[in-house]
Amino acid sequence: MRFMIIIKASQESEAGVMPSQELLTAMGNYNEELVKAGIMLAGEGLHPSSKGARVKFSGDKRTVIDGPFIETKELIAGFWLWKVKSREEALEWVKRCPNPMPGTEAEIEIRQVFEAEDFGAEFTPELREQEERVWEQAKKN
Repeated sequence: MRFMIIIKASQESEAGVMPSQELLTAMGNYNEELVKAGIMLAGEGLHPSSKGARVKFSGDKRTVIDGPFIETKELIAGFWLWKVKSREEALEWVKRCPNPMPGTEAEIEIRQVFEAEDFGAEFTPELREQEERVWEQAKKN
């Protein structure tokens, strides 16, 4: 099972405050544990929403909305992508994580990633083949 582990933003991360050397060290050590355990597939921190944008879809119309975005508690400061045996295993690893926003309350969300079999019959053999082709090409890039 794959899970996206979402680190929620704080007022500090949205203000562009960079993590301390102490936090970078702790997170580096934690990431190393994740890699040694064979569960980490990806992980990155994100710039504040002031450097981002959203695209709103309304029928055929597309509207670009530049950041920053107001609701800090709804924003993402970083993420990991993990492959684990269960939701419970993902939760146990998250509980071991250093506080990503020292000095304040922090929140990390865990969301399971869809797998091909989750889509049922609508995900035809042709669509599966197309997806495999796309991901193989993406890996080469």
